[in-house]
This record gives sequence, structure tokens and C-alpha cells, in this order.
Amino acid sequence: MTDVSLDSLGPIDYLVVEFPAGATNFTGEMTEELVALVDGGLIRLVDVLILFKDDNGEVDAMELSDVDDLGPLAALEVELAELLAEEDVVNLAAAMDPGSTAGVLIWENLWASPFASAARRAGGQLIANGRIPIQAIIASIEADIDTIDEGA
Repeated sequence: MTDVSLDSLGPIDYLVVEFPAGATNFTGEMTEELVALVDGGLIRLVDVLILFKDDNGEVDAMELSDVDDLGPLAALEVELAELLAEEDVVNLAAAMDPGSTAGVLIWENLWASPFASAARRAGGQLIANGRIPIQAIIASIEADIDTIDEGA
């Protein structure tokens, strides 16, 4: 990521995917979809961490480069910036259940880079952004359906 012009950076996002004890699987379909997003030019991976939270709440973090068998992720690993600090790891791990494992992905939205660059050149700056959790969208749609059904 060091060869990227700061003027052309797109928005940066992250997500944390938690797996309960005994259900860890960072390979397979998830890996294929992640590689497809990168290969398709939609995102650039910035950092990937694997977090382990033991039953006592102690957290261990592992960079992707520390994983022995990366499989298809090996090609993506060379670009990573190792962006997260220890404080970030502690904050992210606070949401994890004891005994779980989580994957943390940080990526640049390449599809939005041209718009973000144009906004900066025009003197604009990003002052807010956010995500609506899919669970909230589903609940809203279901509530609308229930309201329609009650009125029918």
C-alpha cells in the first residue's frame, strides 16, 4: 500500500467477523469472495488481523503474515500495511465473546476513489459516514410487512 498516492485514496472501512469456539474457518468461500473483490478492483486490502479471545478474556492478535498456510490469501498479504495499533485491537476485541475467534478486515473502497478524490479537489471533506447493520434493515422490512399485513 506504500505506492498509493494519498490524493487518490478512497474511503477506508473495516469489519470484524466473529466465529464461536470451534467454528473458525477463514478459508473456503469467504476467502474466495475476498479474493474476487480484490481481483475485481472493487477493494484494496489494507490490513487483516486474526483475534483470539480465550475463556478468561485474554486476547491474542495475529497478522495475516504470521499465518503459516495462507492459501489464496498469500497473493493479497504482500500489500498489507499493518495499520492497527494495540489500542485498536483491545477495542475491537471488547465486542468478542470469550472463547471466540475473529477476523478483522480493513479495506479501501477503490470503486469510490474517483469520487472521493474529486470531492477533495473541490475542497470537500468527509465529515460523517456510517453503516446500517443488515439486521436493522431486515427488522425494518419485516415491520413494514407486518404493518401492511395488519392493514389488509
